[in-house]
Amino acid sequence: MSVQPGWYVDPADPETRRYWDGEGWIGAPIPVDATPPEGPPPAEPAPVPPSAPTSAPTGAVPGAGPAPHPGHPTGPPGQPAPGQWGPAQPAPGQWGPGQWGPGQPPGHGPAQGPPPGWPYPGWPGRPPEPRPHGLPLASYGARLVARLIDFGAVFLLNALVNGWFVWRYVEEISPYLRESVRRSLAGNTSTDGLPQPGEQAAGLQIAILLIATALWFAYEVPSMAARGQTFGKRVMRVRAVPVEADQPLGFGRATRRWSTMGLPTLLWYCCGFGLLLQFVDAVSALFDHPLRQALHDKRAQTVVVQVPRSGGPATRTAPHDRADPPGDTP
Repeated sequence: MSVQPGWYVDPADPETRRYWDGEGWIGAPIPVDATPPEGPPPAEPAPVPPSAPTSAPTGAVPGAGPAPHPGHPTGPPGQPAPGQWGPAQPAPGQWGPGQWGPGQPPGHGPAQGPPPGWPYPGWPGRPPEPRPHGLPLASYGARLVARLIDFGAVFLLNALVNGWFVWRYVEEISPYLRESVRRSLAGNTSTDGLPQPGEQAAGLQIAILLIATALWFAYEVPSMAARGQTFGKRVMRVRAVPVEADQPLGFGRATRRWSTMGLPTLLWYCCGFGLLLQFVDAVSALFDHPLRQALHDKRAQTVVVQVPRSGGPATRTAPHDRADPPGDTP
């Protein structure tokens, strides 16, 4: 896996931080405890060519050009004369300026990859955590607590809107449940003569699941489309953002993200199959690296990041403490 562009601790000099553009190091290093700028470092100015001499050497004829060095005949312009030294070349087995050799950190010029035949650089130990749009990834614990808070809010909405349908459903199946419990306590496993649920039980069950799904959709999708946060995510200071840019999700992407987890609610009546699908989706983020995307994140191409405690723009990259600066390698 290629390392994402960003500011990281230089493996060759842990006291400095450099910008990795996905293929090589670019720009000058900065102290490791300094706040890195947003994005890549500015391009370094090109070296100024030496100015031409203002006066001709002693004994030279004006307009005749510089006098040749004794013993070094002149040659065509731009090329060294026979026997004259040209630009310095590296000795065999050595690396020239701007080239990347073993044990030698990259130069400060444009990004260059390793020489042919050399592997791309690795990281000592575990690679640095990705920071989408300059923000750290949200922990699984924070995401789980945010989801539980949202489930509580949706449950309260169902108690208000769906409560009557649930009460009618319980009334329809209560004779069957009471007789089944009585026989179980008496050790009777026979099913002969059990009262059947009422005729409206099946229709009420479908109505309950449809209403519960619609309430969940109305609670989550609009707020995620506009801000990338539900009430639970705001409490836990986490936010869903697109992978490619720091911007609102939009209604279509928010709907795709929700549907992977929300639509299986309609399958709860099918031996809990829908609940199993939702459980697999919920725990999938534990096994995804490096972006910790759940299945609904992968479908919508989103990541969940931690929002700075003090607020501010989502692209804020300043570290909040020295103990965990961005891009530190363990």
